[in-house]
Amino acid sequence: MSSPVGMTYFAKAQTEFKPPLIANENAYLGDIASSDKIDAEKPISAGFYRLEKGTPLVYTYTYHEMKIIIDGSFDISDETGKKVHAVKGDVFYFPKGAKITFETDDFGLAFYTGQRKEGAA
Repeated sequence: MSSPVGMTYFAKAQTEFKPPLIANENAYLGDIASSDKIDAEKPISAGFYRLEKGTPLVYTYTYHEMKIIIDGSFDISDETGKKVHAVKGDVFYFPKGAKITFETDDFGLAFYTGQRKEGAA
């Protein structure tokens, strides 16, 4: 019989975690949790993405990701011509290979879960 497996809790992560700058002068992303140490074959990682007014971020996904907008707004578009003004509560699925452009007039904050190892965005 295996030992019980416990959960991990991140109190007030939305308000207290500050993701590091990852691109341009205005794009921030940081993993909060990852399963890669427990399941290296099929890891998932989750964290926060924040974009502030300025340079659009163009990103090509090398993994599958789900994202929920939790504050502010984004203008999100893909190579097919689809464009969405994303607001709090909107959920997105970005498949591996999708080239996505993120923009904002002020700021946007999102929570994501990606099928990748920690720090591999």
